[in-house]
Amino acid sequence: MDDPVPERMRTAATALLDALDEPARAAAGHAFDDRRRRWLEYRPRPRPGVCLADLDRAGRKAAHRLLATALSPGAYAQAMAVVALEEVLDRAEGWRRGRHSGDYWVAVYGDPGRDDRWAWRFEGHHLSVSMTVVDDEVSPAPVFLGANPATVTHAGRPVLRPLAAEEELARELLAVIGPAGRDAAIVADDAPADIVSATRASVDAPLTPLGVPRGRLGVAGRAMLDQLVALYLARLPAELAGREADRLAGGETHFAWAGSTRPGGRHYYRVQGDDLLIEYDNTADDGNHAHTVLRRPASDFGADILAAHHAHAH
Repeated sequence: MDDPVPERMRTAATALLDALDEPARAAAGHAFDDRRRRWLEYRPRPRPGVCLADLDRAGRKAAHRLLATALSPGAYAQAMAVVALEEVLDRAEGWRRGRHSGDYWVAVYGDPGRDDRWAWRFEGHHLSVSMTVVDDEVSPAPVFLGANPATVTHAGRPVLRPLAAEEELARELLAVIGPAGRDAAIVADDAPADIVSATRASVDAPLTPLGVPRGRLGVAGRAMLDQLVALYLARLPAELAGREADRLAGGETHFAWAGSTRPGGRHYYRVQGDDLLIEYDNTADDGNHAHTVLRRPASDFGADILAAHHAHAH
């Protein structure tokens, strides 16, 4: 059965461009070979594309429909919570920086209606989703989700915590692997200030220290590590998540933790495998500001399917 995701993306991207007026379409559309196609920026910085705040209702809805083709229902809900947090953060900062939930941008590289290679990105503060489509195959990375604040509380209880599962499942893994496993997994007493891959367009993998290999864990530890990887892959639509799981099957993975193991403390972890990098960091704002990313270090931004395309063409 053919993968329906590329056609969904093609249809949604074409509908988006059709919904834009000429100035907006010019801002959103770029050549596939534009160097800014390989781009990841989750901080509040200038970025290429067209801003959703500048679009009419039909244009904004078309942009969200395109984003939804790249995310599972759960991950799309996380993304919308991340967007909503911009207003929460702006209020907490006394409205000084003018953050707003419309400050998200969409860019399309190439012509989705005609080209056999094209790409798109939906991005803003704490959200960056990049998809590359070549010969009707999707390369789905990087996918970044962050949250500031990571937890919003009321009456001492959380009311919004978009990345709760990413933290809790990793803590369960740390608990189940026991003292020997934790000794191997914990690679530093202090967590890094941010995810190590940061906003770089390419990552020199693997990141060291590697931490504990999956093969050294017991049955429960291996199962929990597999669940953690599956959680991040499940950010993608089921068809893409299944394909990514098949691609990674049989390879060794490593789990590393840095920083406090106490809930509420500054902490970081990563999972690495063959062309897999997962990073989670919660250190800023006294451990209430989280960054997470799913990357393919050897084939981010479609490097794998572009190489296959060029080999076939030549």
